[in-house]
Amino acid sequence: MPSELTEKDIRAIAQYARIGLTDEEVTAMTRDLNEIIDSLHPITEIDLEGVEPTFHPIGSLSNVMRDDIETESFTIEEALSNAPAKQDGSFLIPSILGAGGDN
Repeated sequence: MPSELTEKDIRAIAQYARIGLTDEEVTAMTRDLNEIIDSLHPITEIDLEGVEPTFHPIGSLSNVMRDDIETESFTIEEALSNAPAKQDGSFLIPSILGAGGDN
């Protein structure tokens, strides 16, 4: 792995994440990320001989979720009672993809 991120690396990451960056922002981001990576370097020098890996920070908890129990729910009429627009027993929302209309 390279020891330092380049502006080319930052542009590739930004493109992958679909983030538009100006040339100035690429320069600043390159500097900032390299400083962050450098600040983490001391972690690599810690002696971990004999330290057991921790797979979960809380230890031996197995399941902290509640049971999934079916209960009484809203009727369709109750759920749609305050909807600004509805159609065929469903919420009608404006299209966000495609060429307009309330589809």
